[in-house]
Amino acid sequence: MEIRSFERLPSTQHYLIEALRQKRLNAPVAVITKEQTAGIGSRNNTWAGERGNFFASIALPLCDLPDDLPLSSASIYFSFIMKRVLLDYCERVWLKWPNDLYLDDQKVGGTITKVIGDTLVCGMGINLKSERISYGALQLDVSAMTLLKAYLNALEKFPKWKQVFREYRVEFELSRRFSVHIENTRKSLYNAQLCEDGSLLIEGKKVYSSR
Repeated sequence: MEIRSFERLPSTQHYLIEALRQKRLNAPVAVITKEQTAGIGSRNNTWAGERGNFFASIALPLCDLPDDLPLSSASIYFSFIMKRVLLDYCERVWLKWPNDLYLDDQKVGGTITKVIGDTLVCGMGINLKSERISYGALQLDVSAMTLLKAYLNALEKFPKWKQVFREYRVEFELSRRFSVHIENTRKSLYNAQLCEDGSLLIEGKKVYSSR
């Protein structure tokens, strides 16, 4: 897969989406930057950060994705594969539903996925070295480019959603100690039911994302 590398970008996801729409880039392609000033976080928050951390976005044709992958849960799929890669460097990293990477009780990264036509764009930010207020860092001695290449190698195998979900179902139990924002209301995950498509049943309502 082609990798475009930059010294500084406001947002790898914004850059990649605009490049796809303007036909300057075509999937499959990845964009990575050493410094990001206005990245996209959960609930429209920003995910910016200093050099040494991981800021990347990947565009993949929908036809390359597993045929059993629910696109509504693509963030779980792509986040969990990254978690697998990170386990080679840190055994304490885990995935909080649906797209937040955690080190013990601290958030260290997250994933945003978006479908643009016949392409899926996955944006990811991870604090490898530098912490931010209220967020932790993995403190890994690995470069962002090395991590990206390892992640792309893992993605090339495109495991089935059923396989990923089978592993994630066990890990989801760690999320029960936390809560998420659903329609601007904080909801506990303690009694949430994880469904086969990656959604949750919370208080009788089916939820696909934390927004």
